[in-house]
Amino acid sequence: MYDFKRRIYEVLEVSKFGDKSSHAYDQLMTAAIIVGLIPMMLKKETTYTYWIEILTSFIFLTDYIARVYTADYKMGYKSYRAYIAYLFTPLAIFDFLSILPVIYLFTPVSSMIGLLRLFRIFRALKLIRYSKTMIIIANVIRKVKSQLMAVLILIIVYIFVSAMLIFQLEPNLFNNFFDALYWATISITTIGYGDISPVTPIGRLITMCSALVGVAVIALPSGIITAAYMTEITKTKSKYEL
Repeated sequence: MYDFKRRIYEVLEVSKFGDKSSHAYDQLMTAAIIVGLIPMMLKKETTYTYWIEILTSFIFLTDYIARVYTADYKMGYKSYRAYIAYLFTPLAIFDFLSILPVIYLFTPVSSMIGLLRLFRIFRALKLIRYSKTMIIIANVIRKVKSQLMAVLILIIVYIFVSAMLIFQLEPNLFNNFFDALYWATISITTIGYGDISPVTPIGRLITMCSALVGVAVIALPSGIITAAYMTEITKTKSKYEL
């Protein structure tokens, strides 16, 4: 018996070899995503950006509804909980947020509503679904998320500690504690804009230590992701060779 719902799911997912309908759909969505980002490259809203927003939002909304409709196939089990669980997956959230900017066209202009235009950037994240390389990278990040979270916590703790130290040692250099956090962040990332520069010897010593620690700490995520990526690539090659 022909399963229409399953066929919709197969078309929505990344196309497999020989599935022309799914491949055409992938191309349509990729084009819609790229075109949907064009308004972010322009300073002013025009008639062209208006219709781009309308058409692409309609495509994204249709895609979102279809993906929710076939969520039981995506999640792998038949239950209303599959639909609820799918709504909170990262890509489903990105799909939803990428539709919201269209509200800006039909409501009075305000600062809060205007911020919805920035949600167009979530459309770029939808490209992850249609790139095999990005899918591999997403899988890699998912596998090492605990290690990355540990490194992130380490970085945040170090930023706060160094910010508190410099804030106490050079109080006249900062207007508030946020400025100290800003200094600590650009120091640990070794960017060093130079807009805030310690003047005392102890302050400069802390800056030097922060920069040296930053070289080591910021490199940790790159090493973790690279190692996991190479492992994933090896597994993928082995799968195709079998």
